[in-house]
Amino acid sequence: METVRITKQFTFETGHALYGYDGKCRNVHGHSYKLSVTVIGLPISDPEHVKQGMVMDFGDLKTIVNKEIVDKFDHVTVFNKNTPHVQLAETLKKEGHQVLLVDYQPTSECMVIDFAKTIAAHLPKNIRLFSVKLQETDTAFAEWVSTDNT
Repeated sequence: METVRITKQFTFETGHALYGYDGKCRNVHGHSYKLSVTVIGLPISDPEHVKQGMVMDFGDLKTIVNKEIVDKFDHVTVFNKNTPHVQLAETLKKEGHQVLLVDYQPTSECMVIDFAKTIAAHLPKNIRLFSVKLQETDTAFAEWVSTDNT
């Protein structure tokens, strides 16, 4: 059997602000993110296996990504917890807003690295993460590719 890549796409809405940034993105704003997750493996060749012919069931990949990424980031505001934005985060939480504090500047680049590590840790042993693409606008995205990170 030949190695095959499969990709599942997701969407979610997230707000963020880039502390210390010298442009508009220093202000709290949001994006309609598009996330593409590509895994690589061999299709199951066992004719008795219920998932014969699949690298991985798209539903299983969806379950992992929704639980570990989409459910945590959708309709929340993300701030770097190592900046004064933590004070804004506390104020928003007191007002009933959902806030997520992370250990990094919440740029697409840093988020895609975080997402790649998280997803890879939850994949079945016979499946490898190939790439994660996080698109924040129609014309801007960050992409993590396994072959760039070996």
